[in-house]
Amino acid sequence: MKIRRGDRVQILSGNAAADGKIARKVIQILHGSNKLVVEGVNTVYKHVRRGHPKSPQGGRLHVEMPIDASNVAYHCEACGNAAKLGLRYTDDGSKERFCRKCKAAAGAVSGPRARYAKS
Repeated sequence: MKIRRGDRVQILSGNAAADGKIARKVIQILHGSNKLVVEGVNTVYKHVRRGHPKSPQGGRLHVEMPIDASNVAYHCEACGNAAKLGLRYTDDGSKERFCRKCKAAAGAVSGPRARYAKS
């Protein structure tokens, strides 16, 4: 999965897709099940007893539940649209993510490697 924690994503399907072009932040990634926890999306009530660390008095907590990664798309800050991500090697041999629409860099994935450096 090319989306990382902290990225801005656009919701493509589900109840939150009606918001349109609002980009939301990824809180957590569950690699084994190919799911993401996105800020403010798919919130449910979790009923907790008294003495719970987050709610000592008990009650109902708003909790974000995971959604499938196929229901979101990366939101490119450079072009302002939802886009797919690609991987490429830079001139010094480091691997980076990039927007496939506008070709803008979206962050490094690994450090420089001499094997992939363009000399």
